[in-house]
Amino acid sequence: MKAVTLFADWDPRPEFKLGPKDIEGKQTYLGSKVWRNPRIEIVEHDIPKPQKGEVLIEVKACGICGSDVHMAQPDEDGYIFYPGLTGFPAILGHELSGVVVEVGPDAIDKRTNKPYKGGELVTAEEMMWCGQCQPCADGWPNHCERLDEIGFNVNGAFAKYIVLPAKLLWSLEPLKARYKEEDIFLAGSLVEPTSVAYNAVIERGGGIRPGDNVVICGGGPIGLAACAILKRHGAAKVILSEPSAGRAELGKKLGADYVIDPTKVDFTEEVLRLTDGYGASLYLEATGLPTAVYPGIEKAIWEGRTLNSTVVVVARADAKMPVTGEVLQVRRARVIGAQGHSGHGTFPRVIECMASGMDMTPMITKKISLEEVPENIIMLRTDRKECKITCVMD
Repeated sequence: MKAVTLFADWDPRPEFKLGPKDIEGKQTYLGSKVWRNPRIEIVEHDIPKPQKGEVLIEVKACGICGSDVHMAQPDEDGYIFYPGLTGFPAILGHELSGVVVEVGPDAIDKRTNKPYKGGELVTAEEMMWCGQCQPCADGWPNHCERLDEIGFNVNGAFAKYIVLPAKLLWSLEPLKARYKEEDIFLAGSLVEPTSVAYNAVIERGGGIRPGDNVVICGGGPIGLAACAILKRHGAAKVILSEPSAGRAELGKKLGADYVIDPTKVDFTEEVLRLTDGYGASLYLEATGLPTAVYPGIEKAIWEGRTLNSTVVVVARADAKMPVTGEVLQVRRARVIGAQGHSGHGTFPRVIECMASGMDMTPMITKKISLEEVPENIIMLRTDRKECKITCVMD
């Protein structure tokens, strides 16, 4: 089968030291410190076979994520932008939906609590948690000590087929009441990024009380999904900070009450004006530009009247945030990091939200074929006019 595969050279920066979970020449938890000269190719792979507890899925749709772009994007020294867990070569793609076509022994469908039979419509978590280490046993699968990630250090879904552990799969059966089959797969491919947003603002950020104000910095898929989730959660004012006019309009469709263009107006002044001087209970950093964005958030917390604000950092970046402890202390504020989407009932809750009317499919602004994936990943380095580009399999 043809698959979109990323190759890169293991060439650690001089200051890099192998960590306890890194594997020399194969994988690292600090991708931007190690991998150089990324190349995307469409190459032939064998169709994988499911083993015990696994299923073979025929992929129907898979979205391009910013992580795919940053893994394939070199900086001025040739190193990849993505700072996290990576191991190459690997088939890219992790925002997937598809149909179960072959089943290994003891592969259980959580919806029925019976073995998969084939024909089930599913989506999948991207975080391949082991279930045996202490973080997993403590209930923190996003921080698994033996973590693998689909499309990052193990083969992903920009291919006709993918084998995955059944424990990572979630049924798309609830979507049948609202979507026709092709649209089920499009919606299903958005469950993963929407779950990242849900984990960030609800599970990690602690959610809000109905009537609270929220500010979302960044109108990419995670930020837009957060707009939809928090409006559904009861936010009085959802304020999106996003310079792209197209993404601003999408934000309004998905739940944003107001949109700020931070390149044209003062971010802090606008947040305080729109909230009558109060500011927000929750701020989401979803831009990946913390040095540019965080000072405005911190100023809004300092000058606003809302106490106990939470700043959730979900975008991945190497840069250090310029945090002023005095602001957090005086305003009783906090900064929280969010990673992943697994555990805590996040996936089934997102699917049920979609099934009951939280339609995320407007985020998909372009559909492409498998052969078009490499050129579109490269295009997304500099062109942000599309929100979510989704590969629809033949």
